[in-house]
Amino acid sequence: MAASRGRSRRVSLPGIAELLRPATQGPEVAAHRPASGREQHTHKITVYLSADELFELEHARLALRRYGIAADRGRLVREAIAVLLADLDARGETSVLARRIRDVAADDPAAAGPVVPDPTPGM
Repeated sequence: MAASRGRSRRVSLPGIAELLRPATQGPEVAAHRPASGREQHTHKITVYLSADELFELEHARLALRRYGIAADRGRLVREAIAVLLADLDARGETSVLARRIRDVAADDPAAAGPVVPDPTPGM
């Protein structure tokens, strides 16, 4: 019985406004490519992160929390993907994603992986 007098084991859940609010937009470039919000996701990928990358992701989550924005790590990753893909659509070779990957490839050609030709050359 002593255990019941301590901290509650109930999980703190978000309120109805948090659950039903629309996904927030990032920079203007992401306006046409919104990230999915709180919904059931039917597809899954596995991403391996270094300890430093995971630390930085958690640091970003906590920074957002200090600004009054609650988001789990999955939401952060989906938003980041949406912003990067929208930037790639808008800017192509000069996008942040293309430049960062190109810079890594220039430093370490083995890190870039094989170059696969575009299957739709006419588009």
